[in-house]
Amino acid sequence: MENDILKNLREEIDEIDLKILELLNKRAEIALKIGEIKTAKKIPFYDPVREKKIVDKLIEKNKGPFSSETIKVLFREILSATLALQESQKVSYLGPEGTFTHLAAIKYFGSFVNLEPLDNIKSVFEVVEKGLSKFGVVPIENSNEGTVTFTLDMFMQYEVKIWGEIIIPISHHLLSLSGEKEKIKRIFSHPHAKAQCREWLSKNMPNIPLYDVSSTAEAAKQASLHEEVAAIASEFAATLYGLKFVAKNIEDYKHNYTRFFILSKYFPPSTGYDKTSIMFTLQDKPGALYNSLKPFKDSEINLTKIESRPSKTRKWEYVFFVDFIGHIDDKKVKETLKEVEKYCIQIVHLGSYPIFE
Repeated sequence: MENDILKNLREEIDEIDLKILELLNKRAEIALKIGEIKTAKKIPFYDPVREKKIVDKLIEKNKGPFSSETIKVLFREILSATLALQESQKVSYLGPEGTFTHLAAIKYFGSFVNLEPLDNIKSVFEVVEKGLSKFGVVPIENSNEGTVTFTLDMFMQYEVKIWGEIIIPISHHLLSLSGEKEKIKRIFSHPHAKAQCREWLSKNMPNIPLYDVSSTAEAAKQASLHEEVAAIASEFAATLYGLKFVAKNIEDYKHNYTRFFILSKYFPPSTGYDKTSIMFTLQDKPGALYNSLKPFKDSEINLTKIESRPSKTRKWEYVFFVDFIGHIDDKKVKETLKEVEKYCIQIVHLGSYPIFE
């Protein structure tokens, strides 16, 4: 009797799978027609605003048992695969494969884009500016370690925009080929990852020497080549390099997140829930910084970040980077920035982009 019930349920699933397959292909056919129209009218293929609306609506209608996060991931892949039918999207990111930046690129664009790892952040800016890649992905700040200042510096050298952002949780694991703690003689790590796991390492691996490498992915690669080597890296890297867990979640602070910028030559239209990034240099006058920020307060525009960097062109001159809620095309934002300009030598709009939860 139970076997008959199981058989019937499996047959029902098989029928549903065929319907899903049929509907997916039907969806793809319609998307290809849309792609033809976009080509004729020279409309960009990738539209994150439209994709956000699709996913948000599905999550709103979702009644379970799949969680909202699962629905988001599933349709991220469907949308990615559909976009790949319309146009190949080349996305460059700070490599190598298996880094958190690689993971951020997949989470933002899905698995069906043409992903290209590059050796450094500067190279990512270069290929985006030259149009060799449509998008780039670079880290901008970590909740524990602070701002990636080199990324900020690149905005002073390259004409690129911020197309979007993604924030992902960072979990570090101790990985090795065997997964056996007793066999570990050396540990490889990126300096930031090592710093974020300092207390755990001191307590649990006090006599094991630590070696710095260029990335957590490189650490995982080294661990995959030598049985006595362990790596501090991500679960994603463990999968890519065939490693086993020695210990999970060894970071000292569990609320650890990294924010990544999506780079492009353009920025998307307003969604009504956006963030804008600007940079500016100030006149050398008393109260200049106060005066430049006061218009935001007067307009009740929420500043979410302010950072300064040496301009590297004039002694003691600084460039200020500011993030705030709103889109560059919003009337209130335009009026506010006109007031800010009065106190600036130069002000540059780096990008306005959707805030994705």
